[in-house]
Amino acid sequence: MRLPTPAYLIDLAVIRTNCEALSGLKARTGCRIVQALKAFALPAAFPVLRAHLDGCCASGLWEARLAREYFGETVLTCGPVYRDTDTDLFDLSSHLIFNSLSHWQHWRHYALNHPRYQEGIISYGIRLNPQCSTGSTPIYDPCRPGSRLGALPDSLKNADLEGISGCHFHSLCDQNSDALATTLEALDRHFGALLRLPQIRWLNMGGGHALTRPDYDQKLLVDLIKQSQDCYHLDEIWLEPGEAPVLKSGSLHASVLDIFQSGEQTVAILDVSATAHMPDVLEMPYRPELTLEGIPSLERGPHSYHLGGCTCLAGDSIGSYSFHRPLKIGDRLVFEDMAQYTMVKTTLFNGIQHPSIVLRDESGKDQIIRAFDYQDFKQRLM
Repeated sequence: MRLPTPAYLIDLAVIRTNCEALSGLKARTGCRIVQALKAFALPAAFPVLRAHLDGCCASGLWEARLAREYFGETVLTCGPVYRDTDTDLFDLSSHLIFNSLSHWQHWRHYALNHPRYQEGIISYGIRLNPQCSTGSTPIYDPCRPGSRLGALPDSLKNADLEGISGCHFHSLCDQNSDALATTLEALDRHFGALLRLPQIRWLNMGGGHALTRPDYDQKLLVDLIKQSQDCYHLDEIWLEPGEAPVLKSGSLHASVLDIFQSGEQTVAILDVSATAHMPDVLEMPYRPELTLEGIPSLERGPHSYHLGGCTCLAGDSIGSYSFHRPLKIGDRLVFEDMAQYTMVKTTLFNGIQHPSIVLRDESGKDQIIRAFDYQDFKQRLM
């Protein structure tokens, strides 16, 4: 079928290949891997993920509900804060992680008296801040000065941690295992005594692990997990990648709507938007790979264009690209690797056409599973 534009295309065969690689890592290390719904939360793809992974991690109540509905009992919830009305999290989660000692103390009485805790069905953890920045983008660095994410060592000195049986950290962002090695050294330096307490039975190493990238050092990861298991006498080690299970499985299909000259620059306006449909292009910033007629864009070339989004935001800019031939109105462009952190972060800003969601099954057949119309735009504020 000829895809409509704008549209996200998700390829289930690629997701399965990624998940099979993750299954191999689990077998080699004994670790457990869950899907981070904050990165990818498409229910139509959940059967493939569920067949290979151990469950989901959630960042809030609605994600926890979605995880429990589609993945079953293994739901690791870790949010910056929980409202007093979020008591359903204690029924939805298998592991409930608190961002600070003060928030744990706020919930402690309720948590320790909850029937699921009394029955050993739910366990509680505390998020730690390793104070070790390994990335280069401040907006994605939970260890930057003044961070609101994770407890610092001084806050836990002489603390009453009755009921806490696990620890969590998340400080990586699409990184290799060398960054994890650096982080684990800092973690042991700041929290080694805590992690060696007999009551601590599990460690969640968070997300940001580029586990399915070709250059990822899996051997080092295996060694690090085994070292952590032995050093801290842990029953469970968890990883919660968002990108790795769906890497290279998604693309965003767009059409050229207008072409004009702006000073020395040729501008092409598309029917997709950086700010509304692929915000990491602006936030990371991130430059997606792009093809025209299946041919990758060029680093440099005579046919260069500044690609702009279709919203009124002046900075709705996708970037400058060169092609093997001149663009024309109606041309279709395909942005690659658009599964993670796209659909979960999209908006209906300006009331522009929202991309349809197309699923490619493992036989190669495409099906539109969600198309958006004016009522979706209207009803969100009614």
